[in-house]
Amino acid sequence: MPTITIYTDGSALGNPGPGGYGCVLISGRFRKELSQGYRLTTNNRMELTAVCAALELLKFDGSDVTIYSDSRYVVDAVTKGWVFGWEKKGFAGKKNPDLWRRFLRVYRRHRVRFVWVKGHAETVENNRCDQLAVAAAGDCAHHIEDTGYDASDDGA
Repeated sequence: MPTITIYTDGSALGNPGPGGYGCVLISGRFRKELSQGYRLTTNNRMELTAVCAALELLKFDGSDVTIYSDSRYVVDAVTKGWVFGWEKKGFAGKKNPDLWRRFLRVYRRHRVRFVWVKGHAETVENNRCDQLAVAAAGDCAHHIEDTGYDASDDGA
């Protein structure tokens, strides 16, 4: 099975506001960049959407994946096991349950390890993801709707 390295980042211009995510996937000599912008969303939703979108691109189940993210929200929820407890309780009272369910579906298809990196630091690929996310957030002509965003729950 292939070994895949993924970098992700999310951005919201206002929180909530227009948002976007960026991903860089690397496997051997292959590299792919991915981004998308949304009309109204939050930073945390974009951080998690980036991870989901990247994992959904993988062609082979059972891949060894390392994800680098500057989102404590995402990294801690997984590495500290919180998301699995939230799942057992039906995500009651938790924000972004639609995205956490989406994440768990694709996460369980692979062997995934998370690594937290400091944002806006020396991690070249994380900085590239930030550029992609910010550009996607600002590109109003190509925004789509974040159908899971609930304005009554700030979604942060």
